[in-house]
Amino acid sequence: MNNFLFNLKTPNDIVRELAEKIKQHRKKLKISQAQLASKSGVSLGSIKRFESKYEISLNSFIKILIALNLEQDLENLFTQKSYNSIDEVING
Repeated sequence: MNNFLFNLKTPNDIVRELAEKIKQHRKKLKISQAQLASKSGVSLGSIKRFESKYEISLNSFIKILIALNLEQDLENLFTQKSYNSIDEVING
């Protein structure tokens, strides 16, 4: 059966969630949009557009992650170990 049928999130939902998480992390660090722009090399307009309209290039997104010290999360994105059985999970 196709697992995609059970995924209720749209690509726009996922992008919005990513932008909101990045925004929350930026605010947690008490970094303004202007400071993030300066630190990342991404224009202030691009950061504002990302946080409000959820639009950004992949290159700029990665620069923002690096500036916020989140690049390890991106590197780990596809490195989760897959398991074939519950026994593998338990004995892991």
